[in-house]
Amino acid sequence: MKSTDVKNKKFHFPLFQRKYLCIPYGVFLVLFIIIPILIIVYYAFTDANGYFSFDALVEFFTTWSKINVLIVSLFIAFQTTLICLIIGYPLSYFLANKKFNKNAVLFALFIAPMWINFVLRTGATRDLLTWLNINGGNHPYLATLIGMVYNYLPFVILPLYTTMLKLDKSQIEAASDLGANPFQTFYKAVLPQTVPGIISACTMTFMPTMSSYVISDTLSEGKITLFGNYIYLNFTNNEWNVGSFMALVMLVLIGISMLFTKGNKQEERGRRLW
Repeated sequence: MKSTDVKNKKFHFPLFQRKYLCIPYGVFLVLFIIIPILIIVYYAFTDANGYFSFDALVEFFTTWSKINVLIVSLFIAFQTTLICLIIGYPLSYFLANKKFNKNAVLFALFIAPMWINFVLRTGATRDLLTWLNINGGNHPYLATLIGMVYNYLPFVILPLYTTMLKLDKSQIEAASDLGANPFQTFYKAVLPQTVPGIISACTMTFMPTMSSYVISDTLSEGKITLFGNYIYLNFTNNEWNVGSFMALVMLVLIGISMLFTKGNKQEERGRRLW
């Protein structure tokens, strides 16, 4: 065989063909997503003896304490998301604007807390708030809210920052040239372009806040119970059926939140940027 033929010969390895590259993802999907969800559904609709039952469903919707925890969790999640957006939006605009920020290191400083262990961050926040006399003993709700905002603010800044880097400056300049004031320029030219980042930021903050239990349990000293706390408590108390049904409720809420963004072209564009 000629050397040129050897060089031009293409070696095909079956396992490296495009159709086989999805196998690892498929295995991961089955082992760590589909099977756990099926186990949750099984426990949610069975009793302690393994027989089909709606006892967990009835108990959840007839126990006011569980409904109250769900309402409080939704309220705290909404507040956390709103505060993070109010703080993170102008910060992201400042960090993405070359006119104000010419050094990417400044952006890295805002994202640096994400590199630290979640539990360590929460413990450090507790120590700081205790020094400021804001702790679970006197202000459990405020301490929990501050901890939530601190921990989830980077998850708002990052998608907004990524989206704002892609702003069409010509639209902003055109709005100014046509006589729009700063507020009109922001409302008509800037805000519509950042909608994908806003949706991504809300998605990455709202539901994780509800399912979080370390922050509220640590900072409120057990006085604020979120939905994630309740699920954790049910599992630790061997109440697998009730805990699984509550976890299923959480999955349904996540699915509903995803339906609001499904088919949204701006959201899809934001995810590609992210």
